[in-house]
Amino acid sequence: MPQRNFAGSLCVPPQVSTKAAEMMSGGVGAGRRELLAGVAAACMVIPMTKGRATEIKGVPPWDPHAGTPPVPVVAGPWQFFTPEEGAAVEALVDRLIPPDPQWPGGKDAGCAVFIDRQLAGPYGASRGLYMRPPFDEHATDRGPQSPLTPSMRYRLSLAALDNYCKRAFAGKPFAQIPADQQDRIIAGLENGHVQLDRVSGRGFFDILIQNTQEGFFADPLYGGNRNMAGWKMIGFPGARYDYRPWLEQHNQKFPLPPVAIGGRPDWNPKHA
Repeated sequence: MPQRNFAGSLCVPPQVSTKAAEMMSGGVGAGRRELLAGVAAACMVIPMTKGRATEIKGVPPWDPHAGTPPVPVVAGPWQFFTPEEGAAVEALVDRLIPPDPQWPGGKDAGCAVFIDRQLAGPYGASRGLYMRPPFDEHATDRGPQSPLTPSMRYRLSLAALDNYCKRAFAGKPFAQIPADQQDRIIAGLENGHVQLDRVSGRGFFDILIQNTQEGFFADPLYGGNRNMAGWKMIGFPGARYDYRPWLEQHNQKFPLPPVAIGGRPDWNPKHA
């Protein structure tokens, strides 16, 4: 049977458990860092394109500069989200990964920008994936089983979420309700107590937390992990070409700052 896999980035998503509620509680401490560190170990975000099989005989072909390098995200307005959707997603990611005195939350780390740019690209349209029925939405041994693309799921879910909040909080959308109420709504999406119109609340929670984690630990080139905050939090060295001297030094802090695909800010000349 054809498999459906995540298209916007290559990542082995962690199992969402009750620890997600601890992240959303706004608490500061080792629990949040341990959960994020466990997620980061599984994630490496890279764009994917439609697969094309080619038969190769003899010496593998090689053309200089044949690769397609990633295109850095440019700061600017939302490319997929409406202003209202963007405000809701910024509020959501900031409760999933709340800020503390040392580290930024999901909003300031650029997670919402990362998600916006992914939804505006091939991932949002499930480009290159098998998207024909039958769908078995109860299956647990394969990829996503839904006719909804990620962009469709976000659009329907965000509208339904704001409608739910407006009915419950005197006309206020999700982004305008108190943080403790936002946490209760998110927990309700995870455990199924919050039912959204025309779309699965749990399905939205699953894709949202996965994309938020990816945005927090992706290379900054993709719009998230601003200033490499996620990498600095867990001591990840980034795209360094060689760190073999430290491989066997367990439980010791890596002494050098992380390096992104585009280098570090202090490597680039400052222009007046």
